[in-house]
Amino acid sequence: MSFENIKGLEITSHPQSKRLISINISQAAIDELIKKFSSIDVQDLELKPFLRFFVADECNKIFENKIKNLFKEILTDRNRGAFVVGPKKFNPEVTDDKFLVKLSTAFTHLVGLPNFDAMTGKYYARFEVKHVDSSDSYLRKAYKRLDLHTDGTYVKEKTDWLLMTKIMEKNVQGGESVLLHLDDWEECNKFFNHPVGQMNFIWGSPKSKNVDYKVTHPVFFKDKDGKPIISYIDQFPEPQSLEQGLFLNNLSQSLESSKNKIIFKLPPGCSIFSNNYFMLHGRQPFIENKELQRELMRQRGVFYN
Repeated sequence: MSFENIKGLEITSHPQSKRLISINISQAAIDELIKKFSSIDVQDLELKPFLRFFVADECNKIFENKIKNLFKEILTDRNRGAFVVGPKKFNPEVTDDKFLVKLSTAFTHLVGLPNFDAMTGKYYARFEVKHVDSSDSYLRKAYKRLDLHTDGTYVKEKTDWLLMTKIMEKNVQGGESVLLHLDDWEECNKFFNHPVGQMNFIWGSPKSKNVDYKVTHPVFFKDKDGKPIISYIDQFPEPQSLEQGLFLNNLSQSLESSKNKIIFKLPPGCSIFSNNYFMLHGRQPFIENKELQRELMRQRGVFYN
């Protein structure tokens, strides 16, 4: 895939992987976006869904009506499937948290519809990672590795894509983002072709997710071309047999031991936008610091038909 030049964007392969695209937004384009979004506040976006499409359209116009197709092309390309996008030079005095919510909303609504996020009761979730944590999942546990997984394993809605924006971080060492493309996973075919991989599993979730039902589905599926896709997270399956439990344990160990993981620092103000079916994501543990603070914004949803 080759990309044409788009005014206001610098599009390159990410230094950590040719699969991952890096999209840097010029300061001039950021200034224009701030001006365009200035009359809308975050509560407007939450209470008036049509405004989410307005900010998406304004964003597309600033980039010559080309960024919409660019995003969709990367996300649906089996050879790619993910990109990092954000200001070329992050200035927290200019690109504050409210602007980043608006910008992330514009990005997602260029390609599809975010699912309702039951954890927060909105179309997006914001959450912090700090030194002390008493939550019931690995999402906020700073000193635990967040193992490779996909989103939406425990809900009835489809989850085609995921966008994660780093709102801010302070006093942080470690915590690098991790991606793994299924086609780079050394033992993908072994687990994909294993009978248990096609078996239905029960998937639940902890109380903090605010989902009061369970779903049933296999770990692996096939895409339209017969290639493997995955719906998996280590914490939420409820194995019903020794066979299922051992399969999941071996699967987890194999994913985490892959030598083809993409490990990189995500700068504040930037987003990872990824295909949720063949690009797994995770996070390295942080180095302990009582002043550690990070805030993230998550959106996940489906492509437009």
